[in-house]
Amino acid sequence: MKIFSSDLSPYSTKVRMAAHYAGLAATTVSVDTNADPAELIAANPLGKIPALLTDEGLAIYDSRTIMHYIDRQTRGSLYPRNAARRTEVEILEATADGVCDSLLAIVYERRMRPEEKVHQPWIDRQWAKVERALDHLEANMPRLGRKPHAGHFALAAMLRYIELRFAGKWQRGRPKLKRFLARFEAVFPDYALFKG
Repeated sequence: MKIFSSDLSPYSTKVRMAAHYAGLAATTVSVDTNADPAELIAANPLGKIPALLTDEGLAIYDSRTIMHYIDRQTRGSLYPRNAARRTEVEILEATADGVCDSLLAIVYERRMRPEEKVHQPWIDRQWAKVERALDHLEANMPRLGRKPHAGHFALAAMLRYIELRFAGKWQRGRPKLKRFLARFEAVFPDYALFKG
């Protein structure tokens, strides 16, 4: 089994941590999506990561689709069985992934356009979404027991990414979010393997 990913991709980090935690044996294959590698395109015609290729040759892509696949393959290791609790976990995952969507929109706006064509109102709009979501998470911090779930993996991956790309710009007034990764590492000691 292979997971096509990038060390810097928060979606890849989420999936890799979850697969590791759940005991799903998968080899990580680092790819450069800008190069359109043939093996990645064969697994995902969109050329996006992460993409999971099973031993049977089934290609699964989109991080949440992969997370659900891992959960099914490992008898519910990532999502609660209770419907209401599962919905809470899925909302947390969607919030963390949505923050990553906005952060990546900012990164790509700056990276892909010449400086004179960077559209600052677009960046400001994306950052406003990030700020709102972070404030929401701070006010509604998920409980972290002895067993992490899919939402925790998404939140940890998002916080790792925002610190990587926007260090010092998000922590103010958010002490619970600042402490989350230390708490997460206490229940998932192998987090150190995914710090990049």
